[in-house]
Amino acid sequence: MRHIIFLCLLPAVLLAQPYESQNLRALKEKSYAQIENSFAEYSDMAQQIWAYAEVGYQEYKSSELLQNKLKAAGFSVETGVADIPTAFVATYGSGKPVIGLLAEFDALPGLSQQAVPEKAVDESRNAGHGCGHNLFGVGSVAAAIAVKEQLAAGNFQGTIKVYGTPAEEGGSGKVYMVRAGLFDEVDIVLHWHPGDENTADPGNSTANITAKFRFYGTSAHAASRPEAGRSALDGVEAMNNMANMMREHVPMETRIHYIITSGGDAPNVVPNFAEAYYYVRHPDPAEARRIFERLVKVAQGAALGTETEMEYEIIGGVYNLLPIEALARKMHENLKEVGGVPYTEEEMAFAKALQATFKSSKIPDPGEAATIKEFSVEPGYRGGSTDVGDVSWAVPTVGLRTATYVPGTPGHSWQAVACTGSSIGRKGMLVAAKALAGMALDLLSDQQLIEAAKAEWVKQRGDNFKYEPLLGGRKPALDYRN
Repeated sequence: MRHIIFLCLLPAVLLAQPYESQNLRALKEKSYAQIENSFAEYSDMAQQIWAYAEVGYQEYKSSELLQNKLKAAGFSVETGVADIPTAFVATYGSGKPVIGLLAEFDALPGLSQQAVPEKAVDESRNAGHGCGHNLFGVGSVAAAIAVKEQLAAGNFQGTIKVYGTPAEEGGSGKVYMVRAGLFDEVDIVLHWHPGDENTADPGNSTANITAKFRFYGTSAHAASRPEAGRSALDGVEAMNNMANMMREHVPMETRIHYIITSGGDAPNVVPNFAEAYYYVRHPDPAEARRIFERLVKVAQGAALGTETEMEYEIIGGVYNLLPIEALARKMHENLKEVGGVPYTEEEMAFAKALQATFKSSKIPDPGEAATIKEFSVEPGYRGGSTDVGDVSWAVPTVGLRTATYVPGTPGHSWQAVACTGSSIGRKGMLVAAKALAGMALDLLSDQQLIEAAKAEWVKQRGDNFKYEPLLGGRKPALDYRN
């Protein structure tokens, strides 16, 4: 009798996996089609956020636009989370697994630009989406809604969450959300980022601590009574000089940047206030903290030597990205399945005109936007920083980049702003939305992939890891762009 049962079940066992694979592929294609059918609406949303160009923690209209779309699609939305007015969490479904998608929407100050391939300031605004976050938030929302439709149809079980994450550009918005425990119940987090190529490599990033150093002096007439004054600007300049000397004596991967945000109001008045805004980066969060502590000593020495007073405020602090190869390989499969960003003749003309403005001596072929970069796990890190890093230390996280910029375009440039306001940027967003939706469906259908990712994540992070934000216990720096 046992042999008869075994023989009856054997064909079903053999056929189950191919059938499930075929079915998953069909469901993915359905999600891709849904995203394409709504592409005009998503393009309009991305353009609205591009035009709003709201900087960190001031993204009220951008956040509301995304929230309203998610509410209309059936998500429950909790806003003002982690004491941040523009942060939100949108949820659909119930039970495990819980898949999170990150959605950014802040712009960069000082990057006003029209969507044309030559430098042309848009006088209606001072900021611009030089990092493509107008595309980021909308692309993630598009993917989440496509996955929601699959859950609603009963094709999968689980929960999808969209995290509206403000102020990635130096404001560390996600760090406060991690600190508030908003990711505690999530199994896997997905994200993406605009770029000039299509890749899902498990790349790293740098940890980063940012701070404003404020010097206070004594005003006096700079000509008739200079001896009565103590220049706060002298304190800032002394700090900058010593910080530049310190560069010779830090690990080679270190990056230190600064600007003078306030240096006085008139040359004939000894400044009684001056401020410098610093970033300190290193691939290792602990090393970034040590270098920052040295920078504080530099500031203290500058104040002592100029007889001024100094105080500093940590504005933000983020960890490096923790790459998970098992997830990255699956994301790469989805990216290859979706394909790259082919240009029309008009878009190719735009691309070539834009590339003519580049300073680099090596300009990539614009056609590379249509290709997918070969998967690589070579060690290394990108010089930039992101608060996605903190998320990746709280929950296994995976991302991808798509060619929303013309190949060779530097991020945080007027050229990037032009791209993110063009059809090239929106087509790159479409690729990202599809790849994210496909990856989410893979995770909803494959508990073994989730478990493998978690095991790799624990090994990478270490069993005894305890999360301590680099920005400490401070409240969100809601006015850091003021």
